[in-house]
Amino acid sequence: MTAPTSSAEKSTITAAVRAEHVSKIYGSEDTRVVALDDVSVAFPSAEFTAVMGPSGSGKSTLMHCLAGLDAVTSGEIWVGGTALSGLSDKSLTRLRRDEVGFIFQAFNLVPTLSAMENITLPMDLAGTTPDREWLEEVITTVGLRDRLSHRPSELSGGQQQRVACARALASRPTVIFADEPTGNLDSRASAEILSFLRESVRTMGQTIVMVTHDPAAASFADRALFLADGRIVDELADPSAESVLERLKSFELPAQRGV
Repeated sequence: MTAPTSSAEKSTITAAVRAEHVSKIYGSEDTRVVALDDVSVAFPSAEFTAVMGPSGSGKSTLMHCLAGLDAVTSGEIWVGGTALSGLSDKSLTRLRRDEVGFIFQAFNLVPTLSAMENITLPMDLAGTTPDREWLEEVITTVGLRDRLSHRPSELSGGQQQRVACARALASRPTVIFADEPTGNLDSRASAEILSFLRESVRTMGQTIVMVTHDPAAASFADRALFLADGRIVDELADPSAESVLERLKSFELPAQRGV
């Protein structure tokens, strides 16, 4: 099957993040591993994209490179209109702080801080003042206004992940990267978090790129991308859990947790 080109060909003006001819290679000679192999893809603004693939497909490597957490071997990545390759370490740290949000499987909340303090922590560390109107909208959207004074240990797993989502949204980043955001949640809490992420795209114009192994999680996205052997091998618009499973079967890729 020929790899699709439509993602890379979409207008770069509306892309929140994009990669052009990106490769990532670890080691050399006998230990050489090609994690990403000439990947070109664009993630349009205000779109929710699920990135899927088996273990070793390169999906987490792609996310790390797109987020500026790992440097590419060749090619270029842009976040908004900024090319990452030309940035100093200090500028790259500032870009990740100001333009990129993260949601992780393990929540990564500070246990000694309240929910509200966790939400505003990145801005507090940056010495910036939150946009109060936007912050109020985020708090209303996550539905935890009556839990803002509670510490993480006093919240359920779903509530903790809502706090993590609010923290990622609060600074109005160009893009949010979510790495298996529902991996530690039961099915009900997972559906609530995924519905919230989808709603943040619909009503708040957020851009989300989510790495997942779960076809049900991918069904909340606007688009699913499929990776195999470091390449994008297909994509699916308006995915359902059933259509994702069928597509995975056609590649002979198991629907399992990958890296």
